[in-house]
Amino acid sequence: MPPRLYPRLLLAVLTGLNILNYIDRNVLFAVQSDVKKEFLVSDAKIGLLTSAFFFTYMFAAPLIGWVGDRFPRKNIVVFGIFIWSGFTFLTWFVHDYNQLLFRHAIVGIGEASYATIAPTLIADSFPPLKRGRMLSIFFLGLPVGSAAGYFVGGYLAHHFGSWRAPFMAAGIPGFLMALLLWMLPEPPRGEHETAAPANVRALLGGLVRNGAFVTASLGMAAYTFAIGGMQAWIPQFLIKLRGLDMRTANIDFSYIVLINGIGATLLGGWIGDRMLKRFYGAYYSFSGIAMLLAVPFMVTAIYLTGSLMFPAMFVAVFFVLVGTGPTNAALVNSVSANIRSTALAVNVFVIHLLGDAFSPPLIGWISDRTGSLQIAFWVAFAAAALSGAILLYGAKFAPRLKVQNA
Repeated sequence: MPPRLYPRLLLAVLTGLNILNYIDRNVLFAVQSDVKKEFLVSDAKIGLLTSAFFFTYMFAAPLIGWVGDRFPRKNIVVFGIFIWSGFTFLTWFVHDYNQLLFRHAIVGIGEASYATIAPTLIADSFPPLKRGRMLSIFFLGLPVGSAAGYFVGGYLAHHFGSWRAPFMAAGIPGFLMALLLWMLPEPPRGEHETAAPANVRALLGGLVRNGAFVTASLGMAAYTFAIGGMQAWIPQFLIKLRGLDMRTANIDFSYIVLINGIGATLLGGWIGDRMLKRFYGAYYSFSGIAMLLAVPFMVTAIYLTGSLMFPAMFVAVFFVLVGTGPTNAALVNSVSANIRSTALAVNVFVIHLLGDAFSPPLIGWISDRTGSLQIAFWVAFAAAALSGAILLYGAKFAPRLKVQNA
């Protein structure tokens, strides 16, 4: 194979793995009503399953990021994929709530090995002015994988009569994709960037003084709080408050996320890259405006009934996902290549510590106390608005990149 095709093949493999990553995360959301019935647990305990995953995920990430800046990254990614795929497959043997909680926690370690390093491999494979588009393709894993998780979870659980069946289907492909990744060459660090000067972008100790990194991370944390909390409870909302059965609720919502997510994510990456040629803070401002536009449609989707509910949900998902590529490109560009894995690991820790490690159980707790998921969703609406405001403010800190001609 010609070496010039390696970057695009690497992007394709990593994108496929990212889709599997999000399938694994979202299968639980699709079947949690069945899990709750079998194990006789509260909404708060169901939310704790997601928290357990994110606690191990975010605490493992800094160590993995530090290792990723010092050793071959591809080996670490493959190792992590085998952990998460293996424990996903072993969900078939889970027979009580504590075993499922342990399984979810261990999967977080495997996914941290992948999620903190894979974006750095893409960043080193393409020049900065293309990163918005390329990372948008990679982060198609979020909408496509999430939609597939809902679809696979709802369909296979219904077809086989067991909520465990979707986890087996989600686990097996990861082993095959990991082997394919193993055979590809790893891109050199910082190949498309000039040597970094000794400033806050190049020093780990400078992360707290790096306004571009801090605002990107805090904006993503508020985003993650909102979206992580809502996606965990939307299927339950559609079943309990709108009277849909589990299969219909998950499949209908998966279509919205899939169709809208692909178009919005790719469109956002293209717009962000074009805007970046004219304004150095474009990634931040574009993503911030999109999040602020999403909020009224999120509220409308939760309170409308009848035929208008799903169209409002569709528009809300569009604005939520259109900034995915630009936001992550802003984060990657905020630091130099020599500390990128560690910086992304710190970002993972921050966005989940302040984000979806707490929002699913918090929404579940509010739902238990008030008897209303609609009331509980207001914490997510507020977080989405805060995310938009932080990202708009962060545009002033965006770096003026000096890049090599590709």
